[in-house]
Amino acid sequence: MRTSLTKIQWCPWCGNFLINAAIKSALKQLNIPKHKVVILSGIGCASKTSQYIDGYGCETLHGRSLPFATGVKLANPDLTVIAYGGDGDGYGIWLGHFLHSCRRDINLTYIVANNENYGLTTGQASPTTPLHVKTKSTPEGNQILPFDPNALAKAAGCAYSVHMIDKDLPLLTQAIVDWIKHEWFSHVDVDQQCPSWRRW
Repeated sequence: MRTSLTKIQWCPWCGNFLINAAIKSALKQLNIPKHKVVILSGIGCASKTSQYIDGYGCETLHGRSLPFATGVKLANPDLTVIAYGGDGDGYGIWLGHFLHSCRRDINLTYIVANNENYGLTTGQASPTTPLHVKTKSTPEGNQILPFDPNALAKAAGCAYSVHMIDKDLPLLTQAIVDWIKHEWFSHVDVDQQCPSWRRW
């Protein structure tokens, strides 16, 4: 359990603040005690969420939150397990874990803060960066077609994959409540603002 949840390291106006607030609000609405909550994350700006929610948490290896979350849920099915990360972490580094989690359909929730870049390493292009956008790694403009995470999830067998925006806090909170109550694998791609690097 956390002893301090106040040393937040996100940039001002980062969308992760809103997603974090929505997760906390959803857990409160569902009246889930903190000893029944496990937040697992990879590496990246979004992945720091596992440090900022009171409950059990682990910042795992880059792109590996889903294998860890799967193991936790299989070991103790009574826990509420949430995997959390960013688009670079989940859709770039070890995309295979995401696809196979969709196929396995284990009862856990996967939230991806999609800011369309690798924010922690100063804004390189990610698998969801739009065409022609200039980033640190694509100074002439991104020439690689981005993929649609929800279409990819559904093609891999995920029956409950949705797209949300971080700015609609009541809707996002209610959606997280619904995802946690869903008895199988649920995936949400959250369109997340990144004031430091997402300038398109």
